[in-house]
Amino acid sequence: MTPDKPSPFADATAIASYTQETPRKVPGLSDLHRMTMLLLAEQAVGPAQILVVGAGGGMETLALAEAQPGWRFTGVDPSAAMLDLASGTLASAAERVTLIEGTVDQAPDGPFDGATCILTLHHIDRDTRLHTLREIRRRLKPGGRLVIAGHSAPGPDPARWMTRSVAFGDHSGIDWEKAAATGRMMAERLPLLTPAEEVDLLLEAGFVDVALFYAAFSFRGWVATADPD
Repeated sequence: MTPDKPSPFADATAIASYTQETPRKVPGLSDLHRMTMLLLAEQAVGPAQILVVGAGGGMETLALAEAQPGWRFTGVDPSAAMLDLASGTLASAAERVTLIEGTVDQAPDGPFDGATCILTLHHIDRDTRLHTLREIRRRLKPGGRLVIAGHSAPGPDPARWMTRSVAFGDHSGIDWEKAAATGRMMAERLPLLTPAEEVDLLLEAGFVDVALFYAAFSFRGWVATADPD
């Protein structure tokens, strides 16, 4: 998100329906959350500490907390409105969750056993994204896992895949003209990277064993390991 563009997540009224609408827009979101838990759980054994970057809304944290009652979570998000939403979502697990308003720079140093950054990185430019990934890496234990997921730009025509994602999320009916217009707008406004660029960025940030585990229209998800060296 560039400084001259207001965040779409600053208005409490605008994001009130986020937890209801997002599962309709992201294919297999609950399955994505479960896959994230399993990928983290391979390394984060026992009473693990998990860092959630972009924790607003609270959906992924709740899914992880319900599946792993021994885990504790620190979530950061720059949007106060989104954190308020997360607080409500996470009421049943509140004693195991600490929410902090800010970016990864405001997160504790850890070290954390694992980390997630889901539906967040596609909102920030490449330099900020690299900084975010490096700061996550710095806070992870050697060998700790990171799971990321969000919009990518597969193929030579990103707007085509964004159009398909928009059409998927519109459950009122298929309006290809409307979906195409929204898809083009999103492709122009979001600082999308290609899948290859996403992988290169993770490697540059100090992660190894980068692997794609999720793909759905314009959405992609990767798991990576903090370089043990």
